[in-house]
Amino acid sequence: MYQKRLTILEKRFQLKSKRNDLSQGSITKQLTQLTIPMIFGILGIVAFNLADTYFVGQLGTEQMAALTFTFPVVLVLNSLNHGIGIGASAIISKAVGEKDHEKVKRLSTDSLSLGFTFALIAMIIGQITLHPLFKALGATDTVMVHVVDYMRIWYAGVPFIVIPMIGNNALRALGDTKTASLVMMVAAGINILLDPLLIFGIGILPEMGVSGAATATVIARFTTFVVSLYILAAREKVISIKVIHIRTLLDSWKKILFIGLPNAISKMVMPIGMGIITGLISEFGTSAVAGYGIATRIEYFALSIIAALSSVIPVFVGQNFGAGKMDRIKTALTKSEKFSLVSGIIIALIFMIGARPISYLFTDSVMVSDTVVIYLKIVPLGYAFYGIIQIINGTLNALHKPLRAAIINIVQMLVIYVPLALVTSSHFGLQGIFISLIVSYFIMAIVSHLTFNQVFNSLDLENSSK
Repeated sequence: MYQKRLTILEKRFQLKSKRNDLSQGSITKQLTQLTIPMIFGILGIVAFNLADTYFVGQLGTEQMAALTFTFPVVLVLNSLNHGIGIGASAIISKAVGEKDHEKVKRLSTDSLSLGFTFALIAMIIGQITLHPLFKALGATDTVMVHVVDYMRIWYAGVPFIVIPMIGNNALRALGDTKTASLVMMVAAGINILLDPLLIFGIGILPEMGVSGAATATVIARFTTFVVSLYILAAREKVISIKVIHIRTLLDSWKKILFIGLPNAISKMVMPIGMGIITGLISEFGTSAVAGYGIATRIEYFALSIIAALSSVIPVFVGQNFGAGKMDRIKTALTKSEKFSLVSGIIIALIFMIGARPISYLFTDSVMVSDTVVIYLKIVPLGYAFYGIIQIINGTLNALHKPLRAAIINIVQMLVIYVPLALVTSSHFGLQGIFISLIVSYFIMAIVSHLTFNQVFNSLDLENSSK
């Protein structure tokens, strides 16, 4: 009955699979076709987050403080969710390369069930611990009112937030970044549209304040939740409703978490390092912190191309790894590293020339602008190396070497950047902190490259001996 309904839907709406076989054809063309849509998707997500910050900021200091308190909790949950997505993408893309459709269907379904289970647990624990957790984080009674208003709704919508993110990773694993990007952009568009309507109220819609921001987020995610499931089930036919043994399900979850957990942990460690760096910058005054915040937001846009490429490289590598085409993986990595170097240099030159006028687009304060300019004239010199780290990180995950990928991230932040910044800040001020970041990128780019070569040679030798 289920299959019959899907057949009717396919005929009625002419649904055609948009998966791509990345194990053959022009490597440059494929990487370009995968990356371009993801640039727009990533920019959409950046706009999604900026919209919440912008509109809630207009409500007042306490409301903005409440939203700020939610960031660490949301970041932790998103890190876990992102880890599951990376794990799912790695094993699904490998199965696609192996041309095993039943395995693709099983793994896609099991990754969604794992995500849904995680979402339910997070939702329950979140509601139970809401008050004690945010009190422990330092929320005052007046701010706590707004935190509760926001998080009660956000926690209730966690399943709608988790499933689309994992579903998008499954779509990318099939080689379809256009649909995945479109889903991300739809979520951003709905959120940006609903934010002012629900936060401030209009017509019959009441003024909901921070509750409105949370409601807009949940509605936007619910829409993409429905769309993602529909595409995976009706168009790609990678959702299975067959009853399977618990042992088979747990085996799939184990494979996903083997790759996903190290990534999730490394991403959760990153905010710790950033918290220390922000503390160092705060010693130079509020204007320095404000400037740093503006500069890093500008950076999100500047790095969108590199972020897009690093998000699709694992898909390309995974499919070719499954197909046993190691030579294509090596070629793709060489091309991607060269692209990172060239694009990094171009971005750095743009900021060297236009740092001051760009800063004035975001602030009228000369002191805040000074920090933005210092950051944009120094840190972009390391973007080329940052790109290499991210590209190789995604590659190592796709090659099922998640621990090495996680270690690279953690070492870059906590072993090199933070200790170096602690030393240089006292001697060279803000410039020392920002130069330390470049140094950490440069060192770990070299380490990442050498690590990839070691892993690749080992796997290539294994394939040759089979």
